[in-house]
Amino acid sequence: MTDTVLSMTDAKLSLDGNAGRIDILKGISLEVLRGETLGLIGPSGSGKSSLLMLMGGLERATSGKIEALGHNLSDLDEDALARFRRDHMGVVFQSFHLIPTMTALENVATPLELAGVGDAFERAASELDAVGLADRKDHYPAQMSGGEQQRVALARAAAPRPEILLADEPTGNLDGANGQAIMEMLFGLRDRHGATLVLVTHAPELAERCDRVLRLRDGLIDTEAAAKAAE
Repeated sequence: MTDTVLSMTDAKLSLDGNAGRIDILKGISLEVLRGETLGLIGPSGSGKSSLLMLMGGLERATSGKIEALGHNLSDLDEDALARFRRDHMGVVFQSFHLIPTMTALENVATPLELAGVGDAFERAASELDAVGLADRKDHYPAQMSGGEQQRVALARAAAPRPEILLADEPTGNLDGANGQAIMEMLFGLRDRHGATLVLVTHAPELAERCDRVLRLRDGLIDTEAAAKAAE
């Protein structure tokens, strides 16, 4: 079995906008190893979040090859991609994307139920306990702070025991104390489940916790910065 869980070969992403075609990613090649934590940094508009979206099959590459756990994501239709994410990936966004009419427990348990997990609510309760929300499981998102909502999002991402965990600015909407708490929980969930973690961040202290950091600039990996980091 290969130790590479994510790989990209000359992956490009172009989108049509009002001003014409925009080249967002201009040829990204990389490999992410099993159990590795990879940080993606760079200025706003450099393509970090778009790269994460390609890794998760949430955007389709215009060209190039993207493989996750040996599957070519370009070969999968939308339903197959959704099932693949459900079974193998957890995704945490800067915006929490919780369902407002569901309690914290229901938000975490529902994806498990859809995946056919028999002990969905028991597992959801355990994950909420792991992020310090055992006493908030029956509360709705509107009754929770931003930090608490992000903890629910973390529990939801971790509950299926994903092999790959993707996080897009997970501390971006939080104050310093809540951001620090979420950072500790994120790495704790990684350690507890042994997931490969890829995260986009502007926070230097979060990037410093990663095994490896790649800087993006203008839709490309900044190879000069990578070379300096390797010295």
